[in-house]
Amino acid sequence: MTENDNLAAEEVVISEEALKKATEFIEEEEGKTHKFSGWLAAVLTAIAVIMSLFHLYAAYGIISAQVMRPVHVGFVLFLAFLLFPMLPRFRHRIMWWDVVAALLGVVIIAYVIHGGDEFGDRATDPLLWDQIFGVAFIVLILEAARRTSGWIMPFVVVLFIIYAMVGPYLPEPWTHRGYDISRLTGHMYMTLEGIFGVAVDVSSSLIILFTIYGAFLQFSGAGKFYIDFSFAAMGGKHSSAGRTVVLASFLLGGPSGSGVATTVTLGAVAYPMLAKAGYAKDPAGGLLAAGGLGAILSPPVLGAAAFLIAEFLKISYLDVILMATIPTILYYFGIFLMVEIDSRKFGTHGAPVEKQQKLWYLTRNFGFHFLSLVSIIFFMLLGYSPMMAVFWATVVAFVTSFLHRDCALISYDLFRGREPVIRGFFQSKLIKALEGGSVGMLNVAATCAAAGIIVGVVTLTGLGLKFSSIVLNYADSGSRLLTDIFVAFGAANTPALLHDLKLLLTAIFTSGIVWIVGLAVPVTASYIICAVIAAPALIQLGVPDFAAHMFIFYYAVLSEVSPPTALSPFAAAAITGGDPYKTTLQSWKYTMPAFLVPFMFVLDPSGQGLLLTGSFKTLARANWGEIAVVSITAMIGIAALAGGMQNWLFKKTNLFERCTLILAGLLLVYPKPLFDYVGIALFALVIGMQKLRKTGDRPKKITE
Repeated sequence: MTENDNLAAEEVVISEEALKKATEFIEEEEGKTHKFSGWLAAVLTAIAVIMSLFHLYAAYGIISAQVMRPVHVGFVLFLAFLLFPMLPRFRHRIMWWDVVAALLGVVIIAYVIHGGDEFGDRATDPLLWDQIFGVAFIVLILEAARRTSGWIMPFVVVLFIIYAMVGPYLPEPWTHRGYDISRLTGHMYMTLEGIFGVAVDVSSSLIILFTIYGAFLQFSGAGKFYIDFSFAAMGGKHSSAGRTVVLASFLLGGPSGSGVATTVTLGAVAYPMLAKAGYAKDPAGGLLAAGGLGAILSPPVLGAAAFLIAEFLKISYLDVILMATIPTILYYFGIFLMVEIDSRKFGTHGAPVEKQQKLWYLTRNFGFHFLSLVSIIFFMLLGYSPMMAVFWATVVAFVTSFLHRDCALISYDLFRGREPVIRGFFQSKLIKALEGGSVGMLNVAATCAAAGIIVGVVTLTGLGLKFSSIVLNYADSGSRLLTDIFVAFGAANTPALLHDLKLLLTAIFTSGIVWIVGLAVPVTASYIICAVIAAPALIQLGVPDFAAHMFIFYYAVLSEVSPPTALSPFAAAAITGGDPYKTTLQSWKYTMPAFLVPFMFVLDPSGQGLLLTGSFKTLARANWGEIAVVSITAMIGIAALAGGMQNWLFKKTNLFERCTLILAGLLLVYPKPLFDYVGIALFALVIGMQKLRKTGDRPKKITE
């Protein structure tokens, strides 16, 4: 790195224009809302606060699903139509059609609740008004999803609806009996199987509570503390800049669950430090995006899709957290290794942050922000439901915020009579947090409601089994061809070989399907779609349901760093000023080693040890030696893949070493003893070759 480069790095300042552009990517993921003031802003804030209070009460009280889910969707529709413009040119002003749509949504929900049990009983033979309201409701759901998440999700839903209606005219194996408007509206609108199904159940009972909890942490200053804590803990080392991003992204992402928001929040603070350490724009953006992506994978919140896993599998959310523990460690271990290789490959150096506060000072004064995070797990271990656990964790976050004046969700001055009580209370951070909790999940809730239509079509038509049979047929044909090839090279033609190859191809096809679907729709939607159409194929081949769903979840998350919907890398590029597509490729470089690990879940029973057997009930009977072995081999495999993808281990690798590292990593990812032995031997061979080679390569600036 030259003196001019150092000078340029020291002068790095993130402009307001760059931050504005980065914020636009958050809006692209979460929707572009109106910005109002005066009485209109007060009214909308009041409705959002009431929505949050209703759901907090529902966590503690008892409200039937027939009331809870429709009321939740009613709130979502009302706020979505009044907060999100129909088109960009109507932004910051409410049009008459917005009011009509919002009120129509309320009327339709009131019709559902007023109908009571009789309303659901006539789902197989709906009245004319039922059908009219049902069609209007579906249209409102699609429009709300379009306003909050873009046009692709509604387009996909419409394709599924068309598929449900034209079944008799389709060729085999896609054909089915077909369903008319009456049957579709009855199933989608009048039962708990369609729009008000699993996705909305999770949205209304769990996702919104965790969103409210995240808002409490945000407005109490927890996010700033997590960043400051990471800077203080990691400062001074030659790889401290990269390590800081890894740690801060984990701490920020755990309670957030949003990849784009974590990327922007962290990037605004950390990019100048990365530039000073020697990172060029694209690698810096790639690292920030990779760190932000971990928010969707990290306990205790994970992404919204994680709550759906618990509901689909009928397991405790604590079990989902358990399953995510080792994969999360492996994910950040992979990024950590890439950062360490960066520091040696490019000669990065420590870049202490100005006015860096000491670790002990931060922990002593603001360490209480960790208490609510720990309390979620603590309450669930005590036997509380996830709803009650996050409810009490929110209470803990509220109470502990008063341990420091700057963090208090209600100003100290209010209690001391230094400002008007009513005005001060309604302008407090508490009200902002309650408002943010509701508004922040409108896009997810609208997506869940739209995805409920897809799930309803799949259950009506049997599409999941049809799709699985097609995937299995392709995998069967490919596995027989590969078996013949292996036999020609001397392998024994056994049923086990055929099964393993068929399972491998099915996993590859499934990951490709999830990835392709994820290019078009958000993570939550891609998980729901693939959970009902792709997971059955893996399960039919003997993969446990929890492993199949976690496999799909991880590849749905991969869409966050995949064009054309690579919002996290694009947001990072806006902050760094780098090229969006080069930044996306860099984020792939940082994340790809860890994203091969999910294959270990499904290819062999021993690989399921990475998921800690999928349940606390079976954890006591787990083979801890086997879990340790598969975890260690996974770490070695990630290390080999990291070196191969970076083209650097201890020194720059030659072509043979690089290919050998990648092969070793792939073999170690396949959880078979023979492959593990060969993979470790190949990895050791490259290490030996690098250690014996006396010539080295001079570090260069990070540009690749």
